[in-house]
Amino acid sequence: MSRRGRAATSYDESDVRVRPGKASRPRTKTRPQHSDAEAAMVVSVDRGRWGCVLDGDPDRRVVAMRARELGRTPIVVGDQVDVVGDLSGRPDTLARIVRVAERRTVLRRTADDTDPFERIVVGNAEQLFIVVALADPPPRTGFVERAMVAAYAGGLQPILVLTKHDLAAESEFATAFEDLDLTILYAGIDDPVEPVLDLLKDRLTALIGHSGVGKSTLVNRLVPAAERAVGEVSGVGKGKHTSTQSVALPLPEGGWVIDTPGVRSFGLAHITPDDVIAAFTDLAEAIEDCPRGCTHLGPPADPECALDELPGKERRVAAIRQLLSALNSNETW
Repeated sequence: MSRRGRAATSYDESDVRVRPGKASRPRTKTRPQHSDAEAAMVVSVDRGRWGCVLDGDPDRRVVAMRARELGRTPIVVGDQVDVVGDLSGRPDTLARIVRVAERRTVLRRTADDTDPFERIVVGNAEQLFIVVALADPPPRTGFVERAMVAAYAGGLQPILVLTKHDLAAESEFATAFEDLDLTILYAGIDDPVEPVLDLLKDRLTALIGHSGVGKSTLVNRLVPAAERAVGEVSGVGKGKHTSTQSVALPLPEGGWVIDTPGVRSFGLAHITPDDVIAAFTDLAEAIEDCPRGCTHLGPPADPECALDELPGKERRVAAIRQLLSALNSNETW
């Protein structure tokens, strides 16, 4: 007999249809406010766990996971976050990151100039130390130019730091950047470290450079307790990756340095020429008179570029066009 023809008294619980997945209580879209969350800065990242310091105090460290409501929100060293949960910092305890503040500055790079995927290297750094060895491996202007472009576009102040001064006491490498008002420091093993510490005090500074340029050696001089691994340069002039994860380290006199892994390429697919020019306040207004699509490289590519109409700025414009050429070189360095 069909269901329709059965008497009501013949039904039992096996005839009740239950819709799979139907919860007894509907889920709410209301998210917790976490009014008791504490502010923290991310100082390390390791396989889905973030090391954080509470209120900028290096002695108040917790390990945190990303709260479910954040989804796949990227969280990098230098980020300002809010954390809840067990904030005791005891071994085997875990807090939760529930909010990520908007970044004031951001250092990005891509794998190469055709890669549309941006990798956020560091958040909220005020300065970028571009660490370059004067020898072993030999310095290359292309990497410095590209790092400067990324710094300017991300709101960081670039500073060129030259290491291994003992191997190349006389070098004209720094003269290539003298018209950009770029601060240049010598930080070889025999150079005093005090001028470097003066620029780092009470600021958040990221260090970036090729492997083997002496970046970890410099970090160990700045933060003796860091004990960063130091490697050697291979016979083909390429360094070994001695730092495998970015980490923020507190300076004895205040401030933080973020040591990043050595890079082998620095793609700039996410940056436009206007992003670069905008970082130079004395030139940014001029490009408003440039024709649409101007690359600001000047003749013959851009015969009507407004930068050519700035008297007394010829050398500075030429130096910045050198950066723009690096942006358009399709070489990742």
